[in-house]
Amino acid sequence: MDMEKLVLPPKRPKGEDGYKTFSIRIQDELVEKINELAAKSGYSRNELIGKLLRFAVDRCDIEGS
Repeated sequence: MDMEKLVLPPKRPKGEDGYKTFSIRIQDELVEKINELAAKSGYSRNELIGKLLRFAVDRCDIEGS
């Protein structure tokens, strides 16, 4: 039986994929709103949080700077 080979590239170590993992503390009410938005949008909670953070960071100004 002739089978094709599955070629696996070397696995990248955590942190070398351009993403970082860390924990945050947020209020229960905000978690509920994020969960609702995720359910309505079809995005995972993680994807949605990334989009929301990018939106906020790109539009943030520091007073006095």
